[in-house]
Amino acid sequence: MTRVRSLTVVLLLSLAVPAAAQESKSAVLVKQLTAALDAGKLDAIAARDPSTPDTYCAALYFPNAQLLVVSARYSAPQLLDARLARKEYRDTYIDLSSASVPASKVFVQDAAADGLKAQGFDTFEEAGKAMAFDGDWKKQKISEQDYQKAFAAADERYAKILSALLGQLKPTS
Repeated sequence: MTRVRSLTVVLLLSLAVPAAAQESKSAVLVKQLTAALDAGKLDAIAARDPSTPDTYCAALYFPNAQLLVVSARYSAPQLLDARLARKEYRDTYIDLSSASVPASKVFVQDAAADGLKAQGFDTFEEAGKAMAFDGDWKKQKISEQDYQKAFAAADERYAKILSALLGQLKPTS
């Protein structure tokens, strides 16, 4: 009987581990982005979102520490277009963080610059609603299922923003 219980516990643990250990979509893209920023000796990057008019995204990179990413619509796109042309990425980040259209703003604090982790120290904010991804859904007064749905949606959105930023770093031919 003890052996059956032990096998049951091992089986249940093995089923639970892959979901928690599964790498997020954003993790792969963050690795690519931080490698490109390191190679280019850049601490910031910004780009126009190719899929949404008047929307921009930008990131501040602190090597081996964190990645701060913002995406939002901007009411005067010609100003940000000029900044992008001059490669004023840090200034673009500042503008998007402070003077963007609030309802369109997404802010990600990727604490270890390793992509969103469902049980990490990352935060995701969209249109003023923040979510901490620290594995404690009870503290946020939601169910585990809702927490996992929120994480999947946030990771998907973050991956889209990272893809736009990577596009800015690709060499033009």
